[in-house]
Amino acid sequence: MRSIWNGAISFGLVSIPIKLVNATESHAISFRQIHTEDNGRIRYRKVCELEDREVRQAEIGKGYEDADGTIIPITDEDLSHLPIPTARTIEIVAFVPADRIDPLQIDAAYYLAAGGAPAAKPYVLLREALKRSKKVAIAKYALRGRERLGMLRVVDNAIAMHGLLWPDEVRAPEGVAPDTDVTVRDKELDLADALMDTLGEVDLADLHDEYREALEEVIAAKATGEVPPEAPAPATGGKVLDLMAALESSVRAARESRGEAPPPEGEAEVRRLPRKKAAAAKKTAGTKKTAAAKKSTTAKSTTAKATTDKAASAKSAAQKTTQKTRQKATQKATQKATQKATQKRATSRKRTA
Repeated sequence: MRSIWNGAISFGLVSIPIKLVNATESHAISFRQIHTEDNGRIRYRKVCELEDREVRQAEIGKGYEDADGTIIPITDEDLSHLPIPTARTIEIVAFVPADRIDPLQIDAAYYLAAGGAPAAKPYVLLREALKRSKKVAIAKYALRGRERLGMLRVVDNAIAMHGLLWPDEVRAPEGVAPDTDVTVRDKELDLADALMDTLGEVDLADLHDEYREALEEVIAAKATGEVPPEAPAPATGGKVLDLMAALESSVRAARESRGEAPPPEGEAEVRRLPRKKAAAAKKTAGTKKTAAAKKSTTAKSTTAKATTDKAASAKSAAQKTTQKTRQKATQKATQKATQKATQKRATSRKRTA
C-alpha cells in the first residue's frame, strides 16, 4: 500500500519512524457529468482569471485570501516549517480508556507502518503497551494543511490511527429530540426488548452493499442493450397508528424469517427486561430489609422497655425495703428511749421516798 505521509510517532523520549497508509477504500460507483443531447463529457477547466487562460496542474499553488482581497502565497516549504512539534510528528499526549472517545468524533482511518528495520522494536513496544493497558493513545498531528487530533489503537498486529474531530467541531443535539411529552409504557418496552432479542446479532462481515450491486446490474444491462431489472414492488400498508400492534407484528415477522414458530395472534412473547427484574428484586430485598429492621427495632425497643420497667420495679422495691427498715429502726429507738426515761423516773421516785 502506498504511504500518504511520512513522519514519526513521538512516545515520550522514544521516536518511531512510521508511514501513514489509508486503512479504508471506497467502492462507491462514480458518475461523470455529460451533455444529455450527445453524451459529451462536461469538464471543468482551471483558468487564471488575470491571464484568462487555462493553466496546468504544475502551475497551481496555494494562497490565503486576506480580508481586503489580497492573496498571500503559501508554499509547501512554508507548511513544512510550521513552528509546531506536530508538523512531521504524531505526538502522543495521553492514554485513555477507549470508551472515553465519543463515536461522533471518529473520522478517517489509517494504518501506521514501521518505517524500516530500526523502527520495528519501538513499534512493537508501543503496540504491546497499548494491548496490555487496554487503552488508546490520543495524539496530535498535522496533515493536509491543518493540525488534527487522532486516536491510536491496535488492530491485529498493526497500529491503526483514527482521525478525530476536535470537540468543538461536534455539534450539540439541540432541537433534535422530540420536544413533546411522551409516555412509554412498560409493555411497549418489553415488546421492543423481545424484538431486539428475536433479531439477535449479526456478523458485520456478512453485510454488503446491495445498492451498489443493483446499480452494477443496471449498468451491465444497459451496456449490453438489455432491459434493466425492475425494482421490487414496495411493501403494502398504510400509516401505523398502533405501536403495540406494530411491535407484535415485527416480533412475529422476525421469528418467521429465522424459521422459528411465531406465537399465536395477539400473544407475542414478552420477556421482562433484566433491569426490571433487578429493580424488582432490589425493591423486594429493600422491603424485606426494612421490615426486618423495623421488627428488630421493635424487639429491641420492647426488650429495652421491659428491662427499664424491671429496673424501675427493683428500684422501687429496694426503696420500700429501705423505708420499712428505717421505720423499724426508728420505732425500736423510740421504744428504748421511752423505757429508759420510765426507769429513770422510777429510780428518782425511790430515792426521794
